[in-house]
Amino acid sequence: MPKSCPLLRSFLVALVLLSASPLPAQTSVDQLPPTSEDSQFGRDRERKDPDQEKRERDMEKARNKERQHSLQKDTAQLLQLATELKQYVEKSNENTLSVDVIKKAEEIEKLAHKVKEKMRSN
Repeated sequence: MPKSCPLLRSFLVALVLLSASPLPAQTSVDQLPPTSEDSQFGRDRERKDPDQEKRERDMEKARNKERQHSLQKDTAQLLQLATELKQYVEKSNENTLSVDVIKKAEEIEKLAHKVKEKMRSN
């Protein structure tokens, strides 16, 4: 190694020293001593109330139903916009491109992206 690189040499020495020293042992949650809460309530405190679980399932179903309704509405609007775009294109010829066509295409693109994101979400 050339003598003109003292910074590089220091970096390499530090890297070797760090890689040679052992990392401190990590303690997992299972290895921790039980607290008064754990001994008093045990693991049962992690279980949910059956009524609460039912409410959560019902809320999830309601959210899914609302999302499905929203998707149906948005896809119907997509169909309408695509039909309008088709009509605009049919009215134009090869020498003219209407500003309405470009605006309609951008509207479709934004709505299609919105529908795609809704479909991905749970």
